[in-house]
Amino acid sequence: MRMIAIIASSLSVMACARDIGPAELQSSAAVNNFLTTTELAGYERALAPRTLEFPRDHASHPQFKTEWWYFTGNLADAQNRAFGFQLTFFRFALAPDEPQRESPWGARQAWMGHLAITDAASGEFLHAERFSREGLGLAGNSAAPFRLWLEDWSATATGPAPFPLRLLAGAQGAALDLTLTTTRPPVAHGERGLDRKGPEAGNASYYYSMPRLAVDGELRIGEAHHSVAGSAWMDREWSTNALSPELAGWDWLSLELSDGRDLMLYRLRTTAGGSSPFSSGSLIAADGSAITLERDDFVLEAREYWTSATTGSRYPVGWNVELPAQSLSLEVLPLIPNQEMNLAVRYWEGAVVAQGSRDGQSVTGRGYLELTGY
Repeated sequence: MRMIAIIASSLSVMACARDIGPAELQSSAAVNNFLTTTELAGYERALAPRTLEFPRDHASHPQFKTEWWYFTGNLADAQNRAFGFQLTFFRFALAPDEPQRESPWGARQAWMGHLAITDAASGEFLHAERFSREGLGLAGNSAAPFRLWLEDWSATATGPAPFPLRLLAGAQGAALDLTLTTTRPPVAHGERGLDRKGPEAGNASYYYSMPRLAVDGELRIGEAHHSVAGSAWMDREWSTNALSPELAGWDWLSLELSDGRDLMLYRLRTTAGGSSPFSSGSLIAADGSAITLERDDFVLEAREYWTSATTGSRYPVGWNVELPAQSLSLEVLPLIPNQEMNLAVRYWEGAVVAQGSRDGQSVTGRGYLELTGY
């Protein structure tokens, strides 16, 4: 049985798993539709800073409406052939409490997964998605031992701790089998993990990242198998109503820099075309300490655009990035222009490289860029 039913504002999904190619969907919902809701009763909300606890906060927070585990990374094989990858698990609560029911199909959580592999040498961008309810154990999360799964897509601890973490996922034409190992501690963004995205109470998420995860494993593209190594970034957020209604989308960037620092920035775009004052970021030192960046601390200027032949969407895929107080200036370019996720939700998410200077010294970087609302 292969069907997908999406109720756009709440993503009330009743479906079996399915891999979907980019040509099969003619229209997609905006990502921000799923992060703005009026269904608040009974759910917890991100209202105040909190002390993040690990490994507990790696696991699910089902009392909140929306949550995700985002894995992105830049890899290379022995011949230095460059690849990017994304594997994301999204959890959506369908109700704040578990109702009484007899059916084993019953569940109050729905799950969505996104998989993408970028091959710079061939210019290929392969992507797929899956959906399932949590009933019958088809999808879910366990804390000890740590495991995320959506049918046969999974992120599973290889020992008693959440890391090292093995990622397994595949679709027609592509698959990955990667092991991620920590090199740095988790980094809380905003106010001790409370990341405000609007002036209203509760328009916020709890947000942390794990940068510079060491990666090794294998990618399959078609019939070819590539042994790869590199670095990944894990982003974690959970919320109930993260976005203010005046927001049209966002531009998000993560970079691992050659000077040992890591950078995360996002620009929230308003429906009027400006940048929200709640645009933010973090500049992370090699020891894991972070400086919170506010809107006036950085400049993001689009410099290169790409228009999708499939959807007609026009994305700013190249950027100039300036942090004046840090004397940091970067030019960010995509590994390949076509990294559009044309799925049930449409957005651009892809591997990027950076070059520039800090205090007159050359700096390079690699990371991921996400563009929504275009």
